[in-house]
Amino acid sequence: MLLVPCLLILSAVALSACGGSSGSSDEGEIEEAIETAATTSDATNCTQLQTPKFDEQNSPTEGGNAVKACEKEAEQGEEVAESVEVSNVSVNGEKATAEAAFSGSGFDGQAVEINLVKDGGDWKLDEIAGFTSYDPTKLGEAFEERFAEEEGVDPKLAACLTEAFSSASQAEAEELMFSGSQEPLEELIGTC
Repeated sequence: MLLVPCLLILSAVALSACGGSSGSSDEGEIEEAIETAATTSDATNCTQLQTPKFDEQNSPTEGGNAVKACEKEAEQGEEVAESVEVSNVSVNGEKATAEAAFSGSGFDGQAVEINLVKDGGDWKLDEIAGFTSYDPTKLGEAFEERFAEEEGVDPKLAACLTEAFSSASQAEAEELMFSGSQEPLEELIGTC
């Protein structure tokens, strides 16, 4: 029972649903796609700017259910960043990488590397590869705030999980947040 609220919080801390993109260059289109993804919430963007792989990575479900979960989060207006700075864009044919540094939201003070793919002429977020700048204290604070907002989460469990995120190494946090698997989180909940 406790796994579902925790998974929902994890997905809310991850990038939110995305918006549209336009631009004259690949780099500009990539920057706009990431900025829109991080700062807006629109259910149609779960398919327009995100691949199914990205939706699955940020959801406790797979396939079409991951898209539905993304759309539901968007409709509920899940937390979005105040701003994001995109840098280090590298394009290699139909694939690209970029770094995104966040202000506000669950990723406040963090930066991640995002893999993108060109699909039908549009750049889509395909995967969060990992942190490029990691602050475990800020990540723990973000989880503490989210747990405080969620109804039905045991305060002792919330405190335990907040402490776990606050003290997690970068590799541990990446496994919990970006592996696309529920097992690391289930194991963490088991220790609390």
